[in-house]
Amino acid sequence: MQIVRGVVEHWAAINDALQTYGSSDWPPERMPAVDRALLRSATWELVWGDVDSPVVITEAVRLAQELSTDSSPKFVNGPLDKIAGVKQSLV
Repeated sequence: MQIVRGVVEHWAAINDALQTYGSSDWPPERMPAVDRALLRSATWELVWGDVDSPVVITEAVRLAQELSTDSSPKFVNGPLDKIAGVKQSLV
């Protein structure tokens, strides 16, 4: 429940981060719904949560592999890796 509340509270900042560090060809509104949800929740965990970045990224990629398309794990990993690198500037 904490993640859901966090995503809602930081909705605009999360979407801005995904727009900035995600694929320019795939803004959040064009992403598959599962990928978008994974990216939003993982972005919140990376920036405002207390879980180590590699753990957050690994779990998001694993969930993308199980729940979404064949290309989703790579797609999800890219922006999360970039966001993890700049997370201090997003707080």
